[in-house]
Amino acid sequence: MRALFVDANDTLAAVTEKLLRPETLPVAINRDPGIKPDDLPRLLEGAEIAIVDHTAVPTAIAAKCDGLKHVVFLGTGARSYMNPEELAEHGITVHTIKGYGDTAVAECAIALMWASAKSFGEMDRGMRAGNWLRRDAMQLTGKTLGLIGFGGIAAEAARMALGCGMKVIAWNRTPKAHPGVEFVPIERLLAESHVVSLHLLLNDNTKNFLSRERIGMMRPGTILINTARGALVDEAAMLDALRSGHLAHAGLDVFTVEPLPAEHPLTTLPNVTLSAHSAFRTPEASDNLIGAALDHCRRIIATGR
Repeated sequence: MRALFVDANDTLAAVTEKLLRPETLPVAINRDPGIKPDDLPRLLEGAEIAIVDHTAVPTAIAAKCDGLKHVVFLGTGARSYMNPEELAEHGITVHTIKGYGDTAVAECAIALMWASAKSFGEMDRGMRAGNWLRRDAMQLTGKTLGLIGFGGIAAEAARMALGCGMKVIAWNRTPKAHPGVEFVPIERLLAESHVVSLHLLLNDNTKNFLSRERIGMMRPGTILINTARGALVDEAAMLDALRSGHLAHAGLDVFTVEPLPAEHPLTTLPNVTLSAHSAFRTPEASDNLIGAALDHCRRIIATGR
């Protein structure tokens, strides 16, 4: 049995080599993050396990990968890159990794919240262009942060926001309890929150969860933060709300199309702060991520599942 990390960038390749060094584990590394799905049958020849960072794995392509039985996806959002149910029909099991970057992603969400509230991005751009650009800010102490979805990342974001003197409310699809957090209906969360942060997995039920109707329910002047998945939000409705001022600002790490096209409308709006789907990119999170992926490989090799 052999495993291949099919699309390792330099950082993740180095982490994989570091963690593999003390032991013998049949994991090879392809140091080319720019591979295309059509490359997979050639690369995976003889491999039973594919470790995938960001490359799409279409079902028709996976079916051509003789011997492939497992895909270990580096993260939780595998559905953005493949169809696990269709792959299962071809005898290929998809494994995802949870919790590896909870603190890193929560820190990014909180950082985007602060940057959005203070208009740092807009002022930075203006000053670099030679303009003494000053903007009024939102004081976050005493304000309400609404968390949509409440897993490990949201719990970390709640801890940080509570430490900053904010009130934290949350909505989750199933009942939950957490110290210092009040769980409320989604309508109340949208109406009362000064900042709304998304923490849902993307699936058929959550696509466009933040619809035009729900954006309309939000308090005028709300800040929207998204470090989860771009398709959770009706992008056209979000753009309209940003242009009208109904949304004061958006801090976004994820987008419907990635990489974000150079001429995308989001790049032209002053009340948007952008980061390049990098919330999870810390050394600690990378070690956790690759360590968990290698643990999946060990278990598969030991048990066959």
